[in-house]
Order: sequence, then structure tokens, then C-alpha cells
Amino acid sequence: MSWQTYVDEHLMCDIEGQAGLKLSAAAILGHDGVVWAQSATFPQMKADEIKGILTDFEEPGTLAPTGLFFGGAKYMVIQGEPGAVIRGKKGSGGITIKKSGQALVFGVYEEPVTPGQCNMVVERLADYLIDQGM
Repeated sequence: MSWQTYVDEHLMCDIEGQAGLKLSAAAILGHDGVVWAQSATFPQMKADEIKGILTDFEEPGTLAPTGLFFGGAKYMVIQGEPGAVIRGKKGSGGITIKKSGQALVFGVYEEPVTPGQCNMVVERLADYLIDQGM
């Protein structure tokens, strides 16, 4: 299965069987920041944004004081799992990023998708990749 298939069929799929209810953007990036696959709506990320995310996975809490910058937008960092999951909130939407052994799985949402639904979609795929040694 190609990485693009994982994005299209597992991240950008209908959530909980509700037609049309899906993430607004998603991607899978390597730990080096290289995009393996992404949705057409995934924003261009700057090198310093990727570096900030990677630093927060290595040193949890570094993004909390300044915020999470993603695609030029600032997200408030909210409760996550140190070293494993970063969650951010911006207005009526947000972002979930989960780290696997070799990749970062990104999911971006806007209402009516809830933070919990985004977390479920992103973390389920990342957990599968972890189980596969990826």
C-alpha cells in the first residue's frame, strides 16, 4: 500500500461512517520532515515549524510557551502525551500530531469534526504504523 493510500483511505476518510464528516487536511512526514504523502489541502510547512514540532517530541513542553506554528498559523498547545502526541487548538479547529517509530502523522480539523474524532483517526493510524515497526 502506498503512503498516499494511507492518507486518502485512513486519514481523509469519512469519520465514524458519517458521509462528508472528515479531517480538513492530513499528511504523513518522516522524522526528517520530508513529506511521504499528504492531502491536497495540507498546508506548506516551513522548516522551522517542522523543527519546532520535532524538538517538542524530544523535549516535551517546548512549544507550550510560544504555541505550535503550522502552515503559518499559530495553534495553542493543549494536553497531549509527552513525546508521543502533540495537540493544538485554533478557533473552532485544531491539529493532532502523533509520532511513530519513523513517521509523524498529522490530522487537521474544523467543526463539525471534534478534537476527539481527529485524535481517534490520527492515533489509530499511527498506532498501526507503530505495530508494523514503522
